Amino acid sequence: MEEKKFDLNSIIGFVLIGAVLVWLMYKNQPTPEEIEAQKAKQEQVEQQEKEEDVTAPSVYETAPVDFQDSLAIEKYKSTLGHFAYSATLPSASENITTIENDVVEFKISNKGGQIVEARLKSFKTYDSVPVYLIKDGNASFDLTFFTTDNRTLNTRNLYFQPSVTKNGNNKVLSMKLKASDDKFLEYRYELKPGEYLVDFTIRSQGLNSVISSAQPVNLDWKLKGIRHNKSITYENRYTRLTYQYDDGKVSKLSPARNDDETEENVEWISYRQHFFSSILATNSSFKSVALTSEDLVEEEDATAGFTKVYTSKIPLELQGGELNANMFWYYGPTDIKEFKKYKDLGFIDSIPFGWGIFGFINRNVFTPLYDFLSSIFPYGIAIIVMTILVRILMSPVTYKSYLSQAKMKVLRPEITEINEKYKDNAMKRQQETMKLYGKAGVSPMSGCVPALLQLPVFYALFMFFPTAFMLRQKSFLWAEDLSSYDTIAKLPFKIPFYGDHVSLFPILASLAIFFYMRMTTGQQQMMQQPTQEGMPDMGGIMKVMIYISPLMMLFFFNNYASGLSLYYFISNLITIVIMLVIKKVIIDEDKIHAQIQVNKSKPKKQSRFQQKMQEMMEQAEAQKKRKK
Repeated sequence: MEEKKFDLNSIIGFVLIGAVLVWLMYKNQPTPEEIEAQKAKQEQVEQQEKEEDVTAPSVYETAPVDFQDSLAIEKYKSTLGHFAYSATLPSASENITTIENDVVEFKISNKGGQIVEARLKSFKTYDSVPVYLIKDGNASFDLTFFTTDNRTLNTRNLYFQPSVTKNGNNKVLSMKLKASDDKFLEYRYELKPGEYLVDFTIRSQGLNSVISSAQPVNLDWKLKGIRHNKSITYENRYTRLTYQYDDGKVSKLSPARNDDETEENVEWISYRQHFFSSILATNSSFKSVALTSEDLVEEEDATAGFTKVYTSKIPLELQGGELNANMFWYYGPTDIKEFKKYKDLGFIDSIPFGWGIFGFINRNVFTPLYDFLSSIFPYGIAIIVMTILVRILMSPVTYKSYLSQAKMKVLRPEITEINEKYKDNAMKRQQETMKLYGKAGVSPMSGCVPALLQLPVFYALFMFFPTAFMLRQKSFLWAEDLSSYDTIAKLPFKIPFYGDHVSLFPILASLAIFFYMRMTTGQQQMMQQPTQEGMPDMGGIMKVMIYISPLMMLFFFNNYASGLSLYYFISNLITIVIMLVIKKVIIDEDKIHAQIQVNKSKPKKQSRFQQKMQEMMEQAEAQKKRKK
């Protein structure tokens, strides 16, 4: 076996090699100037790499940013969970494109291709701020796609490329989400001069290999109603989601609570904000729409900024794997004059004229009448003139009612005699009373029928004034706005159900109805039969109502439109005057009494109904006697 020995020569060799290496490193080290230059070069390289990460197109970013890139980006996001995507390209940033005419201005964002601001140029809010229907993110419009590789995309997160052109005098904005020059999703907005309506088209081209045809494309439209009026509770009362479906039928969600509905064959959806509306309409109906309305107002609040939140979810069907939907946006006043321009779309039906006969009267009588009068007189005077005309037209009905009351008053002594004679026999007392009415030619119901005939007119006017756009911000005397409450004093505290202000027109209207009720109640007490045992004291109830009704009106109308209170004030004054004229000049109670006596002396043939009633009462009386 070979013995290991210490090798001195090897040790010396390793030492010499190490010394040479140290000497070479010392000789070749950089000077301070070279170190600074190298450091600067390294910083420059790092900066370039950083800039390339942000601006240089990659597999996920091409110029311009397009639909296919967005697919890749969304896929990358879903894979990594987070992707800090940003770009300096014009089409991939939060740039805004504006289209406008002389009445409205729209701002459309590249991100989502949606309207992010809608300003009505001719109108101001109660505090002199421009009226915006869309602003500061209160609305969103989104399409949800399901792709062929089982992913979901939302257009609100994707960037569109804008292009503004003209179609005659119309301004056209095309927002495209491109996969290539001939493959894209397009939102097309076309705005005509002087109109609030925008032609809106959604179409795709060449994307049938990207969009899954197994599921519909879902359209999601949301809007949070911006406050515009002085009283948010009053504005909220007339803020409502309305829609038209099945070739002209109109329905609504509740204005006073949260509500939802799913409807088929919907033609338009109106997010009404009292005097202003945001409407989405289509030439062909939406097959199905899921609608919701959320009420945000609990009580009167001077600082509250929103009324309701509306949503609509609409599935859009693909045609041959592509989208093609022709629609309309309307952002403007809830004004019958404007809506008449779009009669074929039926927007007029979104105005709350009232249902049935009330809506018919408002639409076809009061609206055109007031429109004509306001073109001649100041708006407040026009209300007074219209009220006078209505009361004059209704005066024959008032006369019939008062004449019936006068006849009953003349018969009161004889009715009292019958009641005393048959006070222990209610059936006989009723029979004799009916005989007296028949002989005298008097019907107790003749005074009620005229009053019932006036109800459609009164209720129609109750609906007319709060919704008449032509009254908005029109002043009269101390009222700054006839469509809102007038204020003569601000209270340092808030009274429940009344408010923190004092309105004068409701006070005047309450006083007028107080004196009117005193007159009519006194007349009714004169014609009323004496109170029977076990029956409520109607006279006492009427006396209480004289005071309760005006008080209720005072509280109820303190936050209502001053134009409505003005109408009731003038209407009750005119009614009082008409009743005084009828009582003092037209009706002669002595002549009425003489005529009744003549009628009683004449044989009067009973109608078949009267005969039947008489027979029934006699049979009931006979049965009662047999039981005894």
